[in-house]
Amino acid sequence: MVKFENPNGYIEITNNYFASLVGKAAQSCFGVTGMVDKSPVQSIKSFIKNKAEADNLSRGVSVKSVNGSLTVDLHISVSYGVNISAIADSIKNKVRYTVETATGLKVSKVNVFVDMIN
Repeated sequence: MVKFENPNGYIEITNNYFASLVGKAAQSCFGVTGMVDKSPVQSIKSFIKNKAEADNLSRGVSVKSVNGSLTVDLHISVSYGVNISAIADSIKNKVRYTVETATGLKVSKVNVFVDMIN
């Protein structure tokens, strides 16, 4: 949970909101086929729980608040034959823009990990 103060009081934003926001932004980029769990243990847990599609958006997303700015980690799968560097740059720009316009918080770093190629 990210908590910050403005002239009107405190605002708290949950990690689930960030994960869903970032997941939607990343999946809207060309070449991204889906989000991937960060570890094999998480893959097994999500398989057992049989999560809904809405929860799949937040898979592989980690958001941390460090000194008032956010660091985002994404684990994705991409289409075979696409330029991975171009996809990663596109995701970084889209995620940074989406989070900053939706929340007003600064995104200091977006790390994109390509874990699978389909």
